[in-house]
Parts: sequence; structure tokens; C-alpha cells
Amino acid sequence: MNPSHSILLIAIASGITFLIRALPFLVFKKRQMPAFIKEIADKLPPAIIAVLVIYCLKSPLTVFGTETVAASIAIADVVILHIWKRNTLLSVAAGTILYMIFIRCLP
Repeated sequence: MNPSHSILLIAIASGITFLIRALPFLVFKKRQMPAFIKEIADKLPPAIIAVLVIYCLKSPLTVFGTETVAASIAIADVVILHIWKRNTLLSVAAGTILYMIFIRCLP
């Protein structure tokens, strides 16, 4: 594959991505956003997070072992930190780091 082909592919993918991201702003620039879209926008992010959490925890929590202990501690850490600081980035980052440390260091 020559460099011009790669550049063309990247340019097309970038343009399409930009267009998809900008489309809602272009469509709803002059008029009010419909109520059902606002409702979806409010409910979709927590639903996506819930699906990701369930997907990530299905394996460690079904078979008891080191990963189960690490996942349980990381979950508790995320919940406590989020209740305490109300900072999603801090909670998720600390939980991820703690989980990685535990799965590497626990026997």
C-alpha cells in the first residue's frame, strides 16, 4: 500500500467521523431538539456504562479467584471514591489502577 492511499483512507475516515459528530449540531442549530432525543441523550450514557460494567465483570465474578478479589476491591474503591469526591475520572482511574496492581501482585 503506497503512502498516498493511506493518506486518502485517513482523510476519508476523518471527514466521515467529523461529519457524523457535527451533524446533530447542524440539524438542530435553528430549532429546538425534540423531547424524545433529549430523553435518549439523558438515559443513554448511564445505560452504556451499565452494559460495560456488566460485560467487564462477568468473568471475574463468576469464577472465584484472584481476579474476583481484585475486582471486588476495585469496585468498592470506585464506589467509595465516587461517593466521596464525585469525580468520575478519578474514580474510574483509581479503580483501574488498583485492579491492575492487584491482578499483578496477588498470588
